[in-house]
Amino acid sequence: MVNDRWADSERQSATRFGFSLRLGIFYGVVFLLIGGFLPYFAVWLDGRGLSASEIGIVLATPLMVRVMITPVISFRADRTGDRRGMLIMLAWGTLGASLVFTQTHGFWTILSASIVFAVFWTSIMPLAEATAMAGVRRAGLDYGRMRLWGSLSFILASTGGGFAIQRWGSEAALWTFIFASTAIVVGAHFLPRPDGNGSAKTNGRATMAPIRVRDAVALMKAPLFLLFLLATSAAQSAHAIYYVFGTLHWRGLGISTGVIGMLWAIGVIAEVLLFTKSAQIVRAIGPLRLICIAGMATAIRWTLTAMDPAIGFLFVIQILHGATFGAAHLGAVHFISAAVPEEYAGTAQGVYASVTSGIAMGSMMAVSGLLYRALGGESYYVMGALGIVSFVAALVLFKKWDGKRILPNSALSG
Repeated sequence: MVNDRWADSERQSATRFGFSLRLGIFYGVVFLLIGGFLPYFAVWLDGRGLSASEIGIVLATPLMVRVMITPVISFRADRTGDRRGMLIMLAWGTLGASLVFTQTHGFWTILSASIVFAVFWTSIMPLAEATAMAGVRRAGLDYGRMRLWGSLSFILASTGGGFAIQRWGSEAALWTFIFASTAIVVGAHFLPRPDGNGSAKTNGRATMAPIRVRDAVALMKAPLFLLFLLATSAAQSAHAIYYVFGTLHWRGLGISTGVIGMLWAIGVIAEVLLFTKSAQIVRAIGPLRLICIAGMATAIRWTLTAMDPAIGFLFVIQILHGATFGAAHLGAVHFISAAVPEEYAGTAQGVYASVTSGIAMGSMMAVSGLLYRALGGESYYVMGALGIVSFVAALVLFKKWDGKRILPNSALSG
C-alpha cells in the first residue's frame, strides 16, 4: 500500500513537471515574438516610411480587432474544452500572417496585414494564461515559474534584436518575427493534451459543463469585474508611449540601438526576479495589493522617464517594469483565478486581454502619435497620470471585494 501511494505520488509529480515544462517552453517561444515585436515593430514601420501618426494607427488598430475576436475565440475554447487545438490553429495563422508582411509596402497594405496578423496572434496569450492557471488551480503549480521563461526569452529577443537591427538595419526585425512565429507553431504542438496527457489534471475532476453565452455576458457586466478591468487597463495602457515610441525616442536622444535593447532587457530582468518568487509574493501580499503597487509604480516610472534622465538613471528607472507590468499582470491572473469560476477562466482571460490590451491599450496607442508629436518625451507625463487612476481603482476594489467568487456558478452577478 505504501509503495502504491509512493508510485501515485511519483506519477503526479512527473505529470506536474511535464505540464510546467510544456507551458514554460510555450511561454518562451511566444515571448520571442513579443520581445522582437514590442521594441522594434515601430522601427520596422519607420524603416518602411510610415509617419509617427501612421505608426500609432498601425499599432493600435489590430488591438481594436482583439476586442471583437479574442472574447469569441476564448469563449469557443472554453466551450469545447480544447484550448490546445485552438492554440495550434492560432499559431499556424500567426506564422502565415507574419509571412504576409514581407510583401507589404505603404500604410494601407501594412495596416491590412496587421489586422490579419492580429486575428490570430492576439488570442494566443489569453488561452495560454488560462491553461497555465488551470495547472495552478488543480495541481498547485507555480504560475511565475512557468511564466518567467517567457520573460527570459523576451530579454533574448529584445537584446539580440537591437544588435541585429544595428548591424543589418530595420528589415532584420521582420525576420525575427517570422523565426519566432515558426517557433510558436512547434511549441503549440508540444502543449499538454486536454485528455490529461502531460497535463495537470491530477485530481480526477469531472469534465465541466459547457458555459453559456448569457453566462459570458454576465461575466463582462459584473460591477466588481468591471472595476478590476479599470484598474488593470489603466496600468497596462500607460505603457503605450513606451511601446510605440520608446525606442524611437531614445534613438533621437542619441542612444544606440544596442544599448536600447539592454534598456528593454533590464526591465524584463526585474520582471523575471518577481516571477521567480511569485507564489510567495502572492500569498504574502495578495493579488489586489499587487495591482495597487503597480498603479503607484506606474505613476512614478513614467513621470521620471518624462524628464529624459541620464542613461545611468534610466537603467535604474527601467527596473520599475517589474512592478508596472509584472506586478499588475501577476495580480490580474491570480485575481481571475480566485474570483472567477474555472469554467469561465478562458473567457475571463479573453475579456481581460481584449479590454486591457485591446480597448485601453489600442485607444492609447491610437492617440500616442498625436501626443508624441505634440509633447515629445513629455507625453510620458500622461502615462504617469494613468498610474494614479489604476491605483485608485485597485484600492476601491480592494475595499469592496470579500475574497469570494464574484461570479457564482450558474448565478453570475456583481
